[in-house]
Amino acid sequence: MKDFAWIYDRACELKGSKRAVNALLPPVRDRKALMAVASAEYLSLIGLRVFRAGLKHSVVDSKWPMFETVFSGFNPAYVAQLSDEELEERMRQPGLIAHWGKMKSLRHNAAWLLELERSHGGFGQYIAEWPVTEVVGLWKEMKKSGAQLGGRSGSAILRMAGKDTFMLSQDVMVQLRAMGIADKPEAPTAQRDLLIIQDAFNAWHEQSKGQPMAHISRMLSFT
Repeated sequence: MKDFAWIYDRACELKGSKRAVNALLPPVRDRKALMAVASAEYLSLIGLRVFRAGLKHSVVDSKWPMFETVFSGFNPAYVAQLSDEELEERMRQPGLIAHWGKMKSLRHNAAWLLELERSHGGFGQYIAEWPVTEVVGLWKEMKKSGAQLGGRSGSAILRMAGKDTFMLSQDVMVQLRAMGIADKPEAPTAQRDLLIIQDAFNAWHEQSKGQPMAHISRMLSFT
């Protein structure tokens, strides 16, 4: 296993400079900023990621303003009470994407966000309070409680939201395998394997004196 200094130096070498690397690092929101985001914005973000899965992102993105209008700005209370018939009506509407499973996930995830408002004060507070050194556990809970949030969707949603998390992209997995941290080039699903990867990122996080996991992940992908 390489140390953080090697990852950083190698990334800078391949990208040309420290400045070039820093310019490509993803933004990370602090706890206060995550908590300040409304549940409707989070529901829209979750829905966007779900609909992007398996489709060309630009196509989904171009249709998302219509989704925002049809689903009343993704107010969780509004979306959670939609009936099957109302969802079917929206699925047939021109300008949206006709996918029944993904349509139903909007309602399920709206109800989940409402529950988080009651139990944790909101999705923003829920993810803000989750320790970054245990972030694979957050992925697991999102898959368990949400709809269509398995695979890399959980980490992708957190990255889009600005929550600090590493991501197991193809480039990251290639390097993790080369270092002997992972057995296969594909992102693992078993919790045991994910915890081994978490331990590696925790070590790099400590070696870098608190460098965000998102930044370490991106630098690793550059190598």
